Formats: sequence, C-alpha cells, structure tokens
Amino acid sequence: MKLFYGSAVKWFAGKVLLLSCMFSAAEDASAENRPNVIIVLTDDQGYGDVGFHNNPKIRTPHLDQLARKSIELTRFYCSPVCAPTRASLLTGRNYYRTGVIHTSRGGAKMQGDEVTIAELLQQAGYQTGIFGKWHLGDNYPMRPQDQGFAETLIHKSGGIGQSPDQPNSYLHPKLWKNGEAFESTGYCTDVFFDEALKFIDRQRQSKKPFFVYLATNAPHTPLEIAESYWKPYQQQGLDETTARVYGMLTNLDENMGKLLSHLDQSGLAESTLLIFLGDNGPQQKRYTAGLRGRKSWIYEGGIRVPSLAYWPGHFREGEKIDQIAAHIDLLPTLLTLTNTPRPEALKLDGVDLSPLLTGSQQKLPERSLFFQVHRGLTPQRYQNFAVVTERFKLAGYPGTFGNEKLMLQAEPLLELYDLSNDPGEQENVLHAHPETAKGLLSQYETWFSEMKAARNFEPGLIVIDQMRETPSVLCRYQDGTFQRGVSEGWMVKIVRAGLYQIKIKRQTEKPGKLSVNWQGRTVHEYLAAGESAAEFELRAGTGLLDIWFQAEGEDRVYPGDNSTRGDVVLTQMK
Repeated sequence: MKLFYGSAVKWFAGKVLLLSCMFSAAEDASAENRPNVIIVLTDDQGYGDVGFHNNPKIRTPHLDQLARKSIELTRFYCSPVCAPTRASLLTGRNYYRTGVIHTSRGGAKMQGDEVTIAELLQQAGYQTGIFGKWHLGDNYPMRPQDQGFAETLIHKSGGIGQSPDQPNSYLHPKLWKNGEAFESTGYCTDVFFDEALKFIDRQRQSKKPFFVYLATNAPHTPLEIAESYWKPYQQQGLDETTARVYGMLTNLDENMGKLLSHLDQSGLAESTLLIFLGDNGPQQKRYTAGLRGRKSWIYEGGIRVPSLAYWPGHFREGEKIDQIAAHIDLLPTLLTLTNTPRPEALKLDGVDLSPLLTGSQQKLPERSLFFQVHRGLTPQRYQNFAVVTERFKLAGYPGTFGNEKLMLQAEPLLELYDLSNDPGEQENVLHAHPETAKGLLSQYETWFSEMKAARNFEPGLIVIDQMRETPSVLCRYQDGTFQRGVSEGWMVKIVRAGLYQIKIKRQTEKPGKLSVNWQGRTVHEYLAAGESAAEFELRAGTGLLDIWFQAEGEDRVYPGDNSTRGDVVLTQMK
C-alpha cells in the first residue's frame, strides 16, 4: 500500500495562494465581452448518438438545429470513461495529474488542491452552479462546493442508484442540493435542466455573469425512461436497450430545446457561450457513425464525441473544424473567451482553441493527445493507451480496460492507424510506418513517466474535519482503497483527535465486533444483534482507516460490490 500523501495534506495552503495571486488581477478584468458560460456534458452519448451524424433512427431535432448554428469540432476527444473526462475538462490537465485514476473503487477522487474552471471563473466574478453528475469525490475537499461551485444539485458516486445513494431512481431521484439531501420531483434530466434555468434567471436579475455546468447522467445505465419515449423506437425495430438509450436522448434533446428557447426569450443568447459534448463513447453496441469501439476502448468509438460550440454573433454558424481537440482544451479556451486571468503557476496540458473558434487562425500547431485508462489504482505502462495526432493513432493493448491481471509482453502489443484514410481503424499499418510508431511510442513513454512523477498516481485524500463536513460518509465501493479487488479501508486525514461515532452498514442482524484499525492500532467494540454503531477515540493523523464488522463465528467479509454494504458514517462527538 502506498502512503505517500505528503503533497495532499498541504493542498489547502497552496490552493489558496494560487487563487489569491490571480484574484487581484481578476478584479481589474474588464466586464465587457465576458460571456455567460454553459457546458452541457452528457454521459455515455457517443459520436453516433445524434441526428447530425447521420444516425437514421434517433430523433434529436434541437441538437441538429444547434449543430447547424454552431461550430462543430468534428475530431473532439475525451477519455474513454466518465471520471477521467470530467477531471480533465474541469482542470485543463491530463487526469493522471489530478489524482483521478479511473471511475470507482478509490479511483475517482480528485485531489483537493486541483484548480477548476469553476474556481477561476468564480474568482473573476462569475456565479457558478453545477446541476447533475460530479463523480470526482463525494467527501471534503473533493466535493463541487469545495471546487468552486456556489450552487450545487448533484447525485453522488458515478450514477443515480449507485452506492452510497441506494435505493434511488431516475424518476423523482434523491439528490443533494448545496450539501443537503433533496427530494426532487420529476425525471432526473428534467430536474437538472429546470434547476439550471432557475439559477440562470436569478443571475439574469442580478446582472451577474454565470457559469453553468450541466452534466446529465443520461443516457448512462440504468436505462430508466418513460415508455412514451422508448416504445416508438422499439416499434421501429430497435432492440429495447437501444430504444431506451435513444428515448433518454430524445428527452435530453427536448431539454436542450427548452434551454435554447429560454436563452432566446430572456435575451441571453448573444451573451452566452454554450458548449455541448459527450464524455465518452456508448456503453452498449449501437450506431457509431462508422467508428470502431465504444466506452472503455481507446479506439475512436470510445474517445471521439459530439462537440458543439455556440455563441451567436461571435462564432460562425455551421462551420466544421476537423483539427484534433480534447477535453483538456476547454479550460484554457474559456479563460481566453471570458477574459479571465490564468495563474502563472497553474500548469495546463490543454491548448487555447479560441483562435480556431473566432477565426483568427485556421490551424494550431500540431501536437499529440494521450489517452489511457484501466481498472486498478496502479496504472501499467502500455495498457489500454493511445496517442492521437492529426494523421495517426498509436494504440497499445486495446480492449484491456477491465483486465487488472494483464501480463504485459516484453515488447508492447501495438497497433497503428492512419486516421486520415481510415477513421474506422480497420487496417493496422504498423509495419508500413515503423518510424512513426517508434516516435509515437517514445512520446507516450515520456508522457507516462511525467504523469507518474506528478503525483505517483495518488488518488485524492478524504479529509475528516467536522468544521468542513459533518458527518463524513465513507462509501466503500466508490471511495475505498482497493488492492487486488479487495477493499482495505480509506485513505484519510483526521484533522482533530476525539471521540467519534462510527456507524456501519451491515447485511446481517447477528451480533459481532465492530473493528477499527487506525495509526497501527486495532480496537473493537461489541455490537448486539441489530446494532450498527459504537464510539471510538481516534487520533489526528493521515493514513489508512480500516473499519469492518465481523459477525460472531464468521470470517471477515471484504465487500467489493457496488452496494452500501460496509459503508460507514463517521461523526465526531467531542
């Protein structure tokens, strides 16, 4: 177990210094030409899941109309799975730098000292709000309210219905509004858009610029949507799974129409910059506009997503830009377009796309984009990676996302594709272009070494501090530290020593022991049948906090499933 976390415990002071250095500059920034910003990020909507990419079945009339009025970035890339994309989008940095490793089991916790676009815009005078999916850590200092969002309406974990918010449903979902439990009414996508519109109206009345991050969890599983949306697709001959996905996207499209109409009617359209994109490829097999692969794959179908930039009167209508671009580019682009200062000490990996969007440049300098993600908290060099250039893509061990026991060969398993002639990646041209493959592999190796050196792949640290968050909910599946598929507890920093009540979710009514291992010392409290909580003295410090319940006469159980079994609520008593 790695216990490096020295940089993490210093996160607060460094972050405050970084933001305070740019704050004085932000105060002097001109209020003119500073648009409102809306980012709509969908979940598992692939490149082919829109009508404007010639999908013959799906109905997305509002998105199709938006595409006709927008600049489309036709080669826009994201990571092949959820949390890595979100970390890169919000920070402008390759996600390995941020502490995010993958999507669950301790891998989706962004370090608290990361600086987000929300924080930068907030310091520059923007009102900030998130509506929908966060998926970068549910505990302080990783929550959206810790990362620059003044108003928050989110679900926890990676999706509605996942632990720790179980049971839950897409209809009338239980959500979290400004840190408090919130019982919503309606379908989840409708709720997120409606709340975002209310937020926009409040800022319009106050005449303050706003930043809205509207990150839907549709069309991610579970594929819950009213029959009136999906039945018509099934009647066209589509299987029920695809019909449900398309039904969820038709509902999303209706909400996009509502958002666009609201901007027009409120007079905000020309002063609002809208970005629309997906977070990765489709989870299930369906139309991909000829692209190979889907979610979790580093083929084009897994990482290439629909992407539109809309700003009436500022961006040209109906233009298509085929230069490569990616999630890491949004932050530097938005800083320029909003006239927001960038702290000199902030290291970014993305580039500013505004010259392309405004037409001041036709081409940006050539570069390479890097992608890699797989299960496990220790990324392996070469596993499920890709390097993308304007012409070529080098892929390593494609399709191995879920293989935590992959035995790498002495020579890495590589594929090379000429995307200029073969966007569907049907012909491996590795042997025809050996020097190109060698050069891209060298670039990848340098990149991987740099990513490892940044934080040694350390996920974000949960800070237990009753002054910041009370109680602390420790979700085992989402936020625990896993090794070889087994949860070993949570990496935490306990700020204040004291007496803590520890309440655990357990699946048996039998009596037994509630055990706590902290700072090299294990203590137990006996729980009678049906009891779930006891009090323990915990020292201040940083390390692995392991908590478990063991029924009398039974071996210890190591929960590894996506359930609430083994989750802990920790409250400081005094």
